[in-house]
Amino acid sequence: MDGVSFHVDRGEVVGVVGESGSGKSVMALSLLRLVPDPGRIVGGRILFGRTRQRDVLQLSEADVRELRGSDVAMIFQDPTNSLNPIMRVGSQVREAMAAHQRFTAWEAGQRVIPMLEKVRIMAARRRAISFPHQLSGGMRQRAMLAMGLSNEPSLLIADEPTASLDLTVQAEVIELLRDLNRETGTAIVLITHDLAVVASLCTRVIVMYAGRIVEQGPIRRVFKSPQHPYTWSLLRSIPRFDGGPGGPLLSIAGTPPDLADLPAGCKFHPRCRFRTERCSAEEPPLEHVTGAQEARCWVLMRNALPAREGGPW
Repeated sequence: MDGVSFHVDRGEVVGVVGESGSGKSVMALSLLRLVPDPGRIVGGRILFGRTRQRDVLQLSEADVRELRGSDVAMIFQDPTNSLNPIMRVGSQVREAMAAHQRFTAWEAGQRVIPMLEKVRIMAARRRAISFPHQLSGGMRQRAMLAMGLSNEPSLLIADEPTASLDLTVQAEVIELLRDLNRETGTAIVLITHDLAVVASLCTRVIVMYAGRIVEQGPIRRVFKSPQHPYTWSLLRSIPRFDGGPGGPLLSIAGTPPDLADLPAGCKFHPRCRFRTERCSAEEPPLEHVTGAQEARCWVLMRNALPAREGGPW
């Protein structure tokens, strides 16, 4: 990652999108100082709290461990690898609360069943004494949500929470996240490559490419009028079923760059159909476009396309 800067307000749902290898998950892991070796954080600030005065990078290891799972929770795309296969589901939810001592052992035990019911696990008492392999993929993802929300965090980071689920269960998990956000006020950072999920759940979107934010802004504005060619191309690659503007689906030529050997200038220019000579020589800054929308591009889409084409969504 390089120069990534954004904010998440209390109770807000922010989507982070981009192809595999764009830096989405590494960015999320950075927020909790969990970047795997040999990666490391070399600078910047990660401010947390209502007054944004706590810098996560300056906290001690003990304080960071307390932050993880307590004030900030993270759930991953494959709950099978995140749940302990030899512990019962209820015990794992109780352990998540006991680890941070926000509740007494008795309180934690009393909260297990209500937490499983809150994430819509049917027959919660029976599921609490089940092992992870006895639950379906959707149920395991719900169990992970129960663990993540058990300590009433201010921020939930969801890394591809619907990636391994079928469409019906995906819709149920999305609806669950939406309801939990409304009921508890927990802010959510949703990391995904599925733009339809972002459109249905988020209020703002951040588009990443090659470890950089290339566009960000309110979801309706960015989807209606994307200004970076990468965002425009991603949206044009999705089939529409709502009767909107048609046209052939668009594929993005080439593959994402090697982050250890990035091209000069704009990192997207080798794959961009709108590139100019300046794009290959100078890297554009992330600049204001209109309203709260920002884009990192020398050739904005409002200048590259005829006005009649409009936005892809």
